[in-house]
Amino acid sequence: MIVVSGIQPTGNLHLGNYLGAIRQWVAMQDAMQADDTCLFFLADLHALTQPLVPAELAANTIEMAATLIACGVDPDRAILFNQARVPEHSELAWLLGGTARVGWLNRMTQWKDKAGKNREGQSVGLFTYPVLQAADVLLYRATHVPVGDDQKQHLELARDIATKFNTDFAVELFPQPEPYISPAAPRIMSLRDGAAKMSKSDPSDASRINLIDDDDTIAQKLRRAKTDPEPLPDDPAALAGRPEAQNLVTIYAALARQTGEQVLATFAGKGFGQFKPALADLAVAELSPIRARLTQLLGDRAEVGALLAQGAARARTLAAPTLLAAQRASGLQI
Repeated sequence: MIVVSGIQPTGNLHLGNYLGAIRQWVAMQDAMQADDTCLFFLADLHALTQPLVPAELAANTIEMAATLIACGVDPDRAILFNQARVPEHSELAWLLGGTARVGWLNRMTQWKDKAGKNREGQSVGLFTYPVLQAADVLLYRATHVPVGDDQKQHLELARDIATKFNTDFAVELFPQPEPYISPAAPRIMSLRDGAAKMSKSDPSDASRINLIDDDDTIAQKLRRAKTDPEPLPDDPAALAGRPEAQNLVTIYAALARQTGEQVLATFAGKGFGQFKPALADLAVAELSPIRARLTQLLGDRAEVGALLAQGAARARTLAAPTLLAAQRASGLQI
């Protein structure tokens, strides 16, 4: 297996990022066998499709890498790098731009959603974003790609591009990447509104638990999390219509690596005055070592950059033969 996954570098990661994405990466890494390869990259090239502050992008890339390592991604076992250090991503994306069709890109749901009514004012990069995503995957001849519901269409596009390139140039260069089904990632909602996802863009810091929050802050935010006056039921179905209660049970279950049924079996009939302190203790126990490791890593940002450079060198070793083969197939190399 060759598994490839990327994430845009953003600052101020929170519990939702950790439980919903990062811990899934660690699980993938841990599931790999001796002959398998896991590549995780910071998608800094993709970040260029939207307005940005250069210094913030550079800082966020280092901080995201440090966070991944602190959460358990091992640069010795997985290949961790940022896109910009592997120019083969951009080069292959340009080649695949000659294969992808405008009609395919026009049908991409994310393009429609992000562009809205101002398509003419959007960057070309936002429109061709899925082609670079396809290059990210096909460059390493990935066999499996982790995808959520919002990325299934992008993987299908990558498969279409791979098929058309192989057919157009009569080669068997790119395999058909399959979706990687990792353990179900929980959907973590705001601590202030059970109907909204936990987000760093929420103006209320009380709505989220940041991975850099200290123990007292974590406990305080969970104690003040919005709930209702009813006790916890013994049946998960009884949480329907109680989004804040459902969210806190989901967080507890994810942190404890239990099912919702197991959590409710322990706390059925108890109120949030008993449940919240137990949840706070669990969250502190899980996140405190991550924060300590993250603080240590960010104390030497140059070392984190060096780890990304080492990962990029390993990635380029895998990427170079694929790019050369694509160039030869299309007549760019003799």
